[in-house]
Amino acid sequence: MRFKAGIQNISTFTKLTASLVSLGHVAWVRLNNTEVRFTIIPEQGTQVWAVLSIDSIFETYTIQSAVPNNTINLEVPLQSLHRALRSALQATSASIRLTKKDNIPLLTLTIVTNPSSGIPHSTAFNGGNRDKEFDAEGREQSLDFSTSREREIIIDQEVPIRVLSAASVEGIHEPHCREPDVHILLPSLMQLKSISDRFTKLALVTKTTPTSGVMGGSTTLGPRLEMSANMHGCLRLSIKTDAMNISSVWTGLTNPELDPAVVAGGEDGIRDHPSTRMKALGTADGGSEAGWATVRIDGKDWGRVLSVSVTSMP
Repeated sequence: MRFKAGIQNISTFTKLTASLVSLGHVAWVRLNNTEVRFTIIPEQGTQVWAVLSIDSIFETYTIQSAVPNNTINLEVPLQSLHRALRSALQATSASIRLTKKDNIPLLTLTIVTNPSSGIPHSTAFNGGNRDKEFDAEGREQSLDFSTSREREIIIDQEVPIRVLSAASVEGIHEPHCREPDVHILLPSLMQLKSISDRFTKLALVTKTTPTSGVMGGSTTLGPRLEMSANMHGCLRLSIKTDAMNISSVWTGLTNPELDPAVVAGGEDGIRDHPSTRMKALGTADGGSEAGWATVRIDGKDWGRVLSVSVTSMP
């Protein structure tokens, strides 16, 4: 089993892991000949099924395994991976590979940098060439050496992982979602998060019964927000409890056209698509209740999802 890749877009890779950290602690990472998949399946809350093409983050890429399509499945601690990648933001080059140390499988991130580019405090050295001991968080060995001519500094960051057998993950499949009744581009995610968090806090303060705004009365869930949209550029976010009923409405948003190439049945499929039927209902000012599609979401969980937009910003 072999995996080694040169990272061509360390900033994008770091932003991706920053986003994932806000949604879970551990990810199932599937590598193969054509793509990289990051999957987070918590016991409760939002699942993540992210697929990246190889060239979106890697330049050189070598993978080999006995599994069809050279597939390798890994269980990766996201916080440790993110810290390692963050330390490489100022690097002149970086690569990642699958290694083993004392029978412990590792993802080893090798960073090459110049003293003038600066080294983040988490990976800086106070002395000359030396090894950095394992820490409790899972960042292990760092090697610092330089040539007299180039003065390059090479640092290894090691992230302990688990290699998963193909049999252990073969029963895990992405949930099937039916065709949407409405599809719409959201407004500013920071603005949407601000309003969502405000509604959630208000509902928590004014909650008058154990089950008010909480599905099934579970105290582990936050208040339920209602998100509604129509095919005329309108989006509505609302919260309803025994003590209040408030909402915010956006108009003039974009309902993107569907691509016949990705819709089953092509042009005929678009003609019969649920969103096409919904487009015949409702109005652009949102005044009519016809043509709205509504979902109920946990306010706290939704807030964590929207945090992705904040952590991934430069």
